[in-house]
Amino acid sequence: RGIMGRAVVQITLIGLLFALASTLPNKDDWDIYSFHINSTVTSRYATTVITSRVANRMNESKETEFHVRLPKNAFISKFRIHLQIKNSTLKNILQDIQQCVHLHKGFSCSVGRTLEEFKTSVTVAAHKKVTFELTYEELMKRTHGKYELQIHARPMQPVRDFKVDVYIHEEAGISFIDVKGGLSTYPLAYAITKTHAWVYFYPTVYQQKMCDSCGDQGMNGDLVIVYDVNRDNGLGHIKKSDGYFVHHFAPSDLPRIPKNVVFVIDQSGSMHGRKIEQTRIALIHILNDLAEDDHFGLITFDDRISYWKRELVQANRKNLESAKNFARNIEERGSTDIHEAVLQGARMLNAHNREGSASILILLTDGDPTSGVTNLEKIQSNVRQAIAGKFPLYCLGFGFDVNFNFLEKMSLQNNGVARRIYEDSDADLQLKGFYEEVATPLLTDVTMIYVGGTNLTQTNFSHYYNGSEIVVAGEITDNNIETFTPQVVAISSNRRIIFSNPSETVESTGTVSDHHIQRVWAYLTVKQLLDKELQLSGPEKEKVKKEAMELSLKYSFVTPLTSMVVTKPLGENTDVLHKPKEGETSQRWQPPGGQPNFAHLAPACGYSGQWVHSGEQIKSIQQHSPVQLRRRSYNLVTRLVYRNTCCIWITNPHGRHH
Repeated sequence: RGIMGRAVVQITLIGLLFALASTLPNKDDWDIYSFHINSTVTSRYATTVITSRVANRMNESKETEFHVRLPKNAFISKFRIHLQIKNSTLKNILQDIQQCVHLHKGFSCSVGRTLEEFKTSVTVAAHKKVTFELTYEELMKRTHGKYELQIHARPMQPVRDFKVDVYIHEEAGISFIDVKGGLSTYPLAYAITKTHAWVYFYPTVYQQKMCDSCGDQGMNGDLVIVYDVNRDNGLGHIKKSDGYFVHHFAPSDLPRIPKNVVFVIDQSGSMHGRKIEQTRIALIHILNDLAEDDHFGLITFDDRISYWKRELVQANRKNLESAKNFARNIEERGSTDIHEAVLQGARMLNAHNREGSASILILLTDGDPTSGVTNLEKIQSNVRQAIAGKFPLYCLGFGFDVNFNFLEKMSLQNNGVARRIYEDSDADLQLKGFYEEVATPLLTDVTMIYVGGTNLTQTNFSHYYNGSEIVVAGEITDNNIETFTPQVVAISSNRRIIFSNPSETVESTGTVSDHHIQRVWAYLTVKQLLDKELQLSGPEKEKVKKEAMELSLKYSFVTPLTSMVVTKPLGENTDVLHKPKEGETSQRWQPPGGQPNFAHLAPACGYSGQWVHSGEQIKSIQQHSPVQLRRRSYNLVTRLVYRNTCCIWITNPHGRHH
């Protein structure tokens, strides 16, 4: 068709955010005629792609909001916009891109307990169709004996062609699969079909209007796929491919280890009202769940320390009734001496060194230290010295007034984790749910050994709990599976136990999953480097940060260290979007003075960057290759950046630059 032939331009913005797409709710202006979510889970690693096709039916350009939500543990790896351009020279195509798609303000933030959100708005020309495609990746975490894949759907209007497909590939076999969430209730439940390894959800337009959370704006809710795999009680499942391996270790047929647990409970004035009431309820439930061979202690604190008993005692009926009476009478008062309270909890556990048991320290607080030692680094240093790696510290932060970074760092320094407890009607269930994750230790001092392996993720774990899973990935030296020998050494009660049977458990996945196993390793490595970076300072911190950043860029993961730069048409500000941290509020950044068309790293990420004028880059591209494009497909690429300039170029389908 000559110069007037239609060319399809694919705009690729590598590294943005995923999970759902939505438009502004005026359905007369916009027609979302197709909305597909496709999630593939291979060996517990999920890659989810959403494709939303939208048409502007109006006679003028209209603005639409693009809205994404994704699990907090996920990394976004790809975002594409597909559109049709009527002109065919490279210069005209670049001009039409500016006319057809205008990106406006955007921000990212945490949403609720499990999701994070990204929003931006787009202006599309009259009678144009746009296809959005977003991808995110996550390693699924096993808790309470199951994996959960959460998919959030909110297209903002009923969609004629709405489909969710979830494919699960587990060579060990699937032991059970179920579907829950708000979108699994009547009448949408009739739109769900479940097979052994495939769940699909194809609701009609009528069904999309009739569910509890549905209406004229369509669905708004979650579909949660729950499953577990068949397990042996040996070394577990090890898969290797193209020089990489991933090891899933989760034995279950083991005797539980009696535990020593100390609860350190904040009773300062800020805990008044529902928070202290829910804490009392949860604590009584937890005490009821203690086994008779467990030993426990209970400390409450404000600016003073209160002991139920000064030493750990056995969880027999008499002691439990006494402890529950103590819990019922906890009242809020005073300020907050976290330092002394945690040190006293550590002292109690150190004084109760019971052979064949597992010790755990649990702190619950809703605020910052305001009494006693209040310097955060001093508190962390003293706590680390008192615990000395002998047992994990779990920190529960109640609400959003707490300094969560402080708790997270202190937990990680002591082989534990931090968890936020949300101020809601089910806060007591959240507290009880966390305790249940650590209630049944099966192994302690777990060491994962890989002869012939290198570049390993974390290999030492203080505790392994029933219903959880340990995952390790790495490279196989010289890709030689014959010399690769995995082994697990741990303590079960008071005896040393070795898991070793590599000839039956190491499996080669062939060429199909080569890239998959390597990405699992990259995902785990980046996650653990980010945790390590939080604990360090000075040159060591910068070194770890640099390593995490380089891996994030290599695998196109959007992390707190890497941002997605949205380069806009001339005359509009550039947005820099990054992955929010836990509890972070909405983030949006623009260059100072409203300077247009610059790519820069967000100050929120903590770095200074370099300026790049995208208009000049486009101009140089136009001068470099004034060719006729006709019907070719082209990619306009915007890369993840860190300090370096943002590179923008045009490539043809064969990968050649123009």
